[in-house]
Amino acid sequence: MMAEDNNFSSNAQEPTLQEQIHEHKVTKGKLFGTFDGVFTPTMLTILGVIMYLREGWIVGNAGLLGAWLIILLSCGITFLTGLSLSSITTNIRIGAGGAFSIISQSLGLEVGGSIGIPLYLAQALAVAMYIFGFRTGWQWIFPDHPAILIDLGTFAALFIIAYISATLAFRIQYIIMAIIAGSLISVFWTLYSVPLQQPITWWGSFPGSPENMFTGIGFWALFAVFFPAATGIMAGANMSGELKNPRKSIPVGTMSAIVLSTVIYLLLAYWLIRSATPGELVSNYTIMIDRAAWGPIVVAGLLGATFSSALSSIVGAPRILQALGDSRILPKSNWFSIRTQSGEPRNSIIFTGIIVLFALMLRDLNAIAPLITMFFLLTYAMINVVVFMEQSLNLVSFRPLFRIPRAVSFLGAGGCLFVMFTVNSTFSLVAVVIVVSIHSVLLRKHLKAPFGDVRSGLFVALAEWAAKRVNELTVSRERAWRANILVPVEDPQELRGMFNLVRDIAYPKGFIKLLGLTGKVEDRELYSRLPDITKSFQDEGVFSSWTIIDVPAFEDNLIAGMEALGGAFFRPNIILLTPPSSKDRENDIRILVQKALQNHIGAVIYAAHPKSGLGRHKSINLWIDDKSPDWEISMNLGNMDLAILIAYKLKRKWEASMNLISVVDDFGQKRKAEEYIKTLAELARLPNVNAYALKGDIESAVQEVPQAALSIFNLTSEPDFEFIRRMVELTGSSCLFTLDSGDENALA
Repeated sequence: MMAEDNNFSSNAQEPTLQEQIHEHKVTKGKLFGTFDGVFTPTMLTILGVIMYLREGWIVGNAGLLGAWLIILLSCGITFLTGLSLSSITTNIRIGAGGAFSIISQSLGLEVGGSIGIPLYLAQALAVAMYIFGFRTGWQWIFPDHPAILIDLGTFAALFIIAYISATLAFRIQYIIMAIIAGSLISVFWTLYSVPLQQPITWWGSFPGSPENMFTGIGFWALFAVFFPAATGIMAGANMSGELKNPRKSIPVGTMSAIVLSTVIYLLLAYWLIRSATPGELVSNYTIMIDRAAWGPIVVAGLLGATFSSALSSIVGAPRILQALGDSRILPKSNWFSIRTQSGEPRNSIIFTGIIVLFALMLRDLNAIAPLITMFFLLTYAMINVVVFMEQSLNLVSFRPLFRIPRAVSFLGAGGCLFVMFTVNSTFSLVAVVIVVSIHSVLLRKHLKAPFGDVRSGLFVALAEWAAKRVNELTVSRERAWRANILVPVEDPQELRGMFNLVRDIAYPKGFIKLLGLTGKVEDRELYSRLPDITKSFQDEGVFSSWTIIDVPAFEDNLIAGMEALGGAFFRPNIILLTPPSSKDRENDIRILVQKALQNHIGAVIYAAHPKSGLGRHKSINLWIDDKSPDWEISMNLGNMDLAILIAYKLKRKWEASMNLISVVDDFGQKRKAEEYIKTLAELARLPNVNAYALKGDIESAVQEVPQAALSIFNLTSEPDFEFIRRMVELTGSSCLFTLDSGDENALA
């Protein structure tokens, strides 16, 4: 019977924590539905200042077909992302934080946090940018009003509304929605009230703008200007923690807003090309106001669009911050995670207000505006990547109620990355570096998520793919050898003395499998101590796992363990034993060594010196077998490969000196032996070693060489335990005795 727990931990209290982080109902206060909680803020964030002041300029440059192509490309990418967002939200219990929650539940808190932190900052800084846009529209009406007073007054209004409640913000957005709808009616009314006079210019001449003296502009430059108009699709998802039914509201509300806004942009482009000449469109940014049926309502719509975008951001950003605090990602996370009884994250709102106010005092965010866009695009790309990975892994846990083809998420991710590097490749790289840097910091925090993610499934899928590819190879795997050690454990206390040695042999790329054997100590002690020892190995940078086998006899235990693990792809290739404490056990060890060879597992017997242990780790003596009379070296070193590989690993880990020693029968062989040792050291790439060729027998030779912390000898398939004990006594040091499995090659 075999029992295993590779990640032994207690999760008894996790359900309560999970309910706190992923609860979908605020204890008190209003919960929002699809229209008020998702559709309205998303729609108002998408329809913004670019629609009012720049779409006409884009149509004038690109013509109707060019403008439609730009609109469809931009909205198509966000449409694909919206589909991915819709699919994943119907599969998970999305918590607070929108995109942060989605990414964290799939790729872990580290990845979620590395995206969530920049997303929060981008959302907060976007508030300042929207305020600057609002000021531009305001000064168009009241040019004499001081800019700083407009900015501070707008910020004060936004902050007070957000601080009071999200409910008040949404009520105000209804008014803004009505104003924007009125402005669009005023625009499109001219289709019926005034005959459109201008012929359609299908493809423009791309003359440029007044700022560059109409010296020309490229298609992708126009695309870069327009694309931010298609963003803002996460405005509703950011409210995920305060929705009645986020699984339904986010897909329906988000997709409805994307489709409707795309239709509006397309129709508006047609209206613009029929209402004015290309020359008028590229030179007059306020053409919509001039040609509308009633200009003042369009001005109000312009102000309302910027104000509503700022309001959505200043309401949504604190929710992301509060979710980051809930997951203990930030310093002072407890403070950020606090919510009022009505569900308002007021501490996070105050902190966000400070950031916005600081940004306003800088007076100009144009220098970092592209970076803000990059953070939004990275978020969209990660949403698509999450869905693509979930689809590709084919895990049973991924069963969304709204399914999409895998091509959708793939094209969505590719489109976002394409746009990033099209808009600004420099800021794209900066954004990626920032995200990777945050991820590396969060990895060191060892965050503990109260939910599972798909990273294990991803790694298992990669391991399965690699295993299949390796098994298809017919060539030798000697160059890929690493120390994968099987350590039988009857009494966990006995492992303490050789913990460092086992760790150093396996480090850095090998693994350690602890095989608990019942009978010597109580089962309860094995089950409690082995997970702790495993965790200690993992803390030292070596992968480790544990298993307990319960069969009657020591020999049967180990043989069963070797045979069970021998069929695994990541199987042990070394079994580490200790000399038997009684004569009765010696025969069992011999049988185990034979069984290890049959299973292509090398054998190592570690005989610790009772007093000196491993000493100061300053030197290693490696004893080379007699190769008389020829001393010819070949790729087949006999039973020496495992000894050399272990000696090299320990030398490197300990930064120790190494002595290669051989004993010959007569002086005539001494020179050949020295040449052999030097050639062996060179071919095996053993740096800075000392060669010793001594005449006599091994018992006398140990007195002539420098004493070492560890002496390594070859082991025969029929171990001589008297010899083992004698070498420990004569060398005055701990000793390793190694037997190759046949799969090692020190010269590879």
